[in-house]
Amino acid sequence: MRIISGSHKGRVIRPPEGLPVRPTTDMAKESLFNILNNNVDFEDIKVLDLFAGTGNISMEFASRNATAVVSIDISSRCIAYITKMIADLKFGNLTAIQTNVFTYLARPAGSYDVIFADPPYDMADREKIPLLIFENKWLSDDGWFIMEHDKYLSFKENPFFWDERRYGKIHFTFFRHPSAATEVE
Repeated sequence: MRIISGSHKGRVIRPPEGLPVRPTTDMAKESLFNILNNNVDFEDIKVLDLFAGTGNISMEFASRNATAVVSIDISSRCIAYITKMIADLKFGNLTAIQTNVFTYLARPAGSYDVIFADPPYDMADREKIPLLIFENKWLSDDGWFIMEHDKYLSFKENPFFWDERRYGKIHFTFFRHPSAATEVE
């Protein structure tokens, strides 16, 4: 894995063996950030990364100078690795929190401009994540919520569904408030 752009462009990320993760591939991540690059001013956003794993996505946002990036994961080993990388790369805009994502989302604490979620593909109740995001007002009115998932999950009937993109076995579904939705570039 590597950081694609920003202050740490080209930096290779080498997480320790045995972390309970399935990192987003570089190809899929690059495609995702190409879409966001055309639609988001990275320096003016707050980002929430759910099921952060290695922190790959969080570090990409932090490298692009997002105002604040919060990484959430239940694994103490994942959070320890992200915390180590925050120190090594001197990311003052990145925070790692160890907690259960569902517990975290159940208590509204503010809104974010971009929320990314990459739950385990076999996780029970993963289809409820968009509902929790919107019901508890985690997303700003003009924000973007992106969920990574496999082909067996579809959100096309969700009222906040905006677009879906496929990159090999990886699917990204984009959600937006209907009042903010514009054409995805």
